[in-house]
Formats: sequence, C-alpha cells, structure tokens
Amino acid sequence: MKKNKIQNIAIGIIAVAIIVLIISYNYSTEQTKQKGLKFGNELAQIQQDVAALQTKFYSEKTKLDEGGITKEELLKYYDEHIQKFEEIISRYDKLTPPELFQSSVDLFKISAETQLKSDIEFISWITTGDEAAKIRSDTQIQEAYEYENLGLMEFQSAKTGIKNYDEPEKFLAPDNTIKQKVIQISENMKSKCDVEYKNESGEFNSDQTEIEWFNCFNEAEKWKKDHLP
Repeated sequence: MKKNKIQNIAIGIIAVAIIVLIISYNYSTEQTKQKGLKFGNELAQIQQDVAALQTKFYSEKTKLDEGGITKEELLKYYDEHIQKFEEIISRYDKLTPPELFQSSVDLFKISAETQLKSDIEFISWITTGDEAAKIRSDTQIQEAYEYENLGLMEFQSAKTGIKNYDEPEKFLAPDNTIKQKVIQISENMKSKCDVEYKNESGEFNSDQTEIEWFNCFNEAEKWKKDHLP
C-alpha cells in the first residue's frame, strides 16, 4: 500500500515536469515567455529533486532489510536526508512564478513539507519501533499526494486562464480548494490530538496530559494559519 502511494506521487511529479516545460508557449510576449520558461524549468527541477530524494529515502530502508547497511548507517543517512529535504523546500520561496501560478506553487510546497513530516515520523518508527509513528507517516504521505494533485489542478486552471484571456490578469486562479484542504487537515490534526491525549470519556488522565493536548491543539492551529492562502 505504501509503495503504491509513493508511486502515485512519482507519477504526479512526472506530470508536473511535462506541464511546466510548456508553460512559456501560452504567453503573448517573448519576454513573458522567457520568464515562464525559467519558472517552469526551476519548478520542474525542484519536483524532480523531491522525487529522487524520496526514492533514495525508501531504497535505503530496503538496504537495511536486506542486510546491506546497519541501522546506525541508516539513521546517519536519515539525518542528512532531512537536511537536504529542508534545503529543497526552501527553493520554492526563491521561485518567481507568474501571478496566476502562485497558488499551485504553494500547494506543491505544502505537499513537500507534508512529505518531510511523513519522513520524520517514518524515521521515528525506525528508531523507536512506535507503530503510531508509522501510522502518522502513512497518513501524511497520502495527504502529500492529495496536495500534489490539487497543485496540478491549480496549475491546469491557471494555464487555461492564460489561454482563454488576452489579458491574463482578468483570470484569477481559484484558491478555495487550498483553504478547504488546509482547514480539513488542521481538523484532522486536532482529532488526532483528542485520540492521543483524551480518554474514552473525553477527559484527561492527568494535568500533564492536558498540557500535551493543549500544545498539540495549538500546533494544529498554527499549522492552519501558516498554510492558509
């Protein structure tokens, strides 16, 4: 199941690469074409780098399972993986997309951030054997896939707007889907806080548990504010 999800993400990334490489040809002026092509190539490279990083991330775990590396070597690689992933994610902020494509870039960035969170939970599972961390990792990789699909839809919507209007500024790429998805995921995070820290009666077993729930809830709220367009 996990493998299929990762393959789906890789398929989505390939689609992005194909789309962004033709973005410049939808513009009316040569200067704007060049800007569009530069943006498209840079975004395609980021998406390809994310895909390559994720492929290696899971192949290293396979090496451990097959006895090719030790657990200590794997964890050392994972430390490097997190650092490299953070560096790749920072490149989204350096892009200069045409205005209509900003929402799709935002979604691709959120997808990558969610993948990184999934990887961190996966590493926690490898380190501690905590099955709850593995479940969180699986959930987040699916959310990352959904974000990437939304990014593709936003990208296509913006591209259609450019084709349909002589003055692209008349077309506004929809961002309602982004807001709805961010709110939905934030609510899911809060529900997980309840499951983890509240007992069957919906109460707390200790003051410390209540504090941990409060921190968890606030983190979900902060996440929502940080990611709402």
